[in-house]
Amino acid sequence: MKIQRLKLKKLNNTRDLGGIPAEDGRAIMAGKLFRSGRLSRLPGRTKAALEGLGIRTVVDLRTDTERCEHPDTLLEGAEYIALPLLCAPTGGITAERSSRLFIKAESRRIKEQFGTADNYMIHTYRGIVFDEKPQESLRRFLRLAVERDGLLWHCTGGKDRAGICSMLLEALLGVKEEDILQDYLASRRFCRKKFVLNRLAVYIAPLTLKFKKVLLGLMRIKREYMEGVISEMKARYGSIVGYCMKVLGITETDIAQLREKYLA
Repeated sequence: MKIQRLKLKKLNNTRDLGGIPAEDGRAIMAGKLFRSGRLSRLPGRTKAALEGLGIRTVVDLRTDTERCEHPDTLLEGAEYIALPLLCAPTGGITAERSSRLFIKAESRRIKEQFGTADNYMIHTYRGIVFDEKPQESLRRFLRLAVERDGLLWHCTGGKDRAGICSMLLEALLGVKEEDILQDYLASRRFCRKKFVLNRLAVYIAPLTLKFKKVLLGLMRIKREYMEGVISEMKARYGSIVGYCMKVLGITETDIAQLREKYLA
């Protein structure tokens, strides 16, 4: 399966879901569904290229602070909708200016309460899916997918919050679980350069080894993060689709409309 990355200047981890295989030999249409990292300070050519894709709705999954510190470059003809999946700084996921101090303060708690950064990330993913407040945003996101066209959703890195939204939508479209995971893991390749630079900054920073290990762990993109939340959805609701129907209010009619609209 080939993931269609959009290689435009200043775009972070941006891709077209077109071409991902679904049920009955069909695949997601190109030019319909896009996921991305933040869209701030885009050069004119990048902005024009995105506008040429027919994007009509941009969903921003970031916190209020993230949006204020790094506002999106506005695309002509697109409506912007804020649907935050987290309301407070969260190590490894959000990117407020205050998050560095927050992570340093939280590193001891992460170590004591969760043991490892991996356990902390799995816990955070589950919170996004199973806590009531983010469920409101997930519910509206899927409703937008049913009712709108030319949809782009993004967070800061384009890997965690955007990845969870992609996982839900892809499952409703009939994408196999392994292909959902491969789309999620593609962020490793697309964010490799940024990760290397961040890792170097951690190594040379005047921090304790214990804190450095926590920071490095929070930067990683691991299969078990997404597998953990999918397993929990299966245990509680039978499947990802079952979760979407029982918790987020998606109906059989909605699923049929999504597949009619986005599969070819």
